[in-house]
Amino acid sequence: MRDALIVALDTDAHAALSIARSIQGSVRYVKIGMTLFYAEGPEIVSRLKDLGFEIFLDLKLHDIPHQVRGAAEAISRLGVSMFTVHAAGGREMMEAAVQGACEGSSGCGIDTPDVIAVTVLTSLDAAALGATGVAATPAEQAVLLANLARNAGLQGIVCSPQEAHAMRTLLGPEALVVTPGVRPPGSATGDQARVATPAEALRAGASHIVVGRPITGALDPAAAVSALFE
Repeated sequence: MRDALIVALDTDAHAALSIARSIQGSVRYVKIGMTLFYAEGPEIVSRLKDLGFEIFLDLKLHDIPHQVRGAAEAISRLGVSMFTVHAAGGREMMEAAVQGACEGSSGCGIDTPDVIAVTVLTSLDAAALGATGVAATPAEQAVLLANLARNAGLQGIVCSPQEAHAMRTLLGPEALVVTPGVRPPGSATGDQARVATPAEALRAGASHIVVGRPITGALDPAAAVSALFE
């Protein structure tokens, strides 16, 4: 579980560092998303790495291939372990992200981060997805985009835990299947529409589960991590 859990630090820097210190040694990965990265910049990556964490940088790159290649190269130089792009950006864009990741890391002599593609956001249900012009169900669209990501050479995908089993079957045993929308039993779902418990997500085939507010919003984040493991 220590390697499977990613704690999402979607807070300000002071709170993120305080929470990170409280869970040192219990958790391997933390997620830096837009809220924290846009407020603090690359320095927050260095500060969390200095505490011993591996970094999942979740910026969901989605732009023309040239821009994404450059962004991926810059991200890779930060020494993160994995980062996200939107699969909806298309195969050429995702290939550019992989190329940028390789160029950035090789130039620094560090390991190349895993590039993983966001399929369908866990906040979207069928009605919300349909409102964007997509006629497929979230599960159908996730499979389509996962195939696109695999063919572009990415190391894995991000999907709802409700699609984890289909993704594991489709992508095989080595792929990263990262599932946000994970909530311990009895937790509020908030703005997440397609959710599951940690045990359900892992049984379905997730390699990593992303949990944020049930841990970061707890009075004792370390105790919340222990309870989740149990």
